[in-house]
Amino acid sequence: MEICEGAEFHFLNQDLLLLPQKAIFWQQEKALIATDVHLGKSGHFRKAGIALPQDMAQEDLAVLSDLIHQYKPQKIYFLGDLFHSDMNNDWDWFALWREQFPALEIFLVRGNHDIIQDKHYHQLNISTHDDIKAGPFLMLHHPLSDTELASVNGYVLCGHIHPGVRLTGKGRQSVTLPCFSFGTKQAILPSFGKFTGRVALSHQQNDKVFGVLSNKVIAV
Repeated sequence: MEICEGAEFHFLNQDLLLLPQKAIFWQQEKALIATDVHLGKSGHFRKAGIALPQDMAQEDLAVLSDLIHQYKPQKIYFLGDLFHSDMNNDWDWFALWREQFPALEIFLVRGNHDIIQDKHYHQLNISTHDDIKAGPFLMLHHPLSDTELASVNGYVLCGHIHPGVRLTGKGRQSVTLPCFSFGTKQAILPSFGKFTGRVALSHQQNDKVFGVLSNKVIAV
């Protein structure tokens, strides 16, 4: 079995473990934080007649299950785009997955793709929110502009743009890795879902950026 190595990051008096599975384990709160899982995306494309593997959603849910068994969180915060579209067969898999962890608190900050009615999440004992304040963090889906951040109370954790960092080698070869990007007032998390792309961000000199490899997270 492949050994995965997270990056320990002490930040705002909190201990965060940045995981190669593109999630954060927040140790003080015994909480997992993930964004942009995009369950149902493959089912959405299949309904449109585009052939894609049927087990992509199950693979992402299996990764979540492994993290729950390993870190034993008491809660999960999803920072938007948990489910990509309206209901399809992948929702049934998600409901079955939820039944395996009845004691786990799950919070969803609605993203632009979260168009399923709240009542369906509530039936699975998942609470839905526009934003969540927890400890020093303000959890959102969309990143805020510098002007918006100036008036925000709390350090923002968000997703939406599927961030990446471009690394360039001596031979001009380059690779764009998913990344955790911690700025002065806002952190953008990598997309958890496998069926997502990434956008290389420009970073400020004082930003803390962590690239995600297949089995470890590295400071870059």
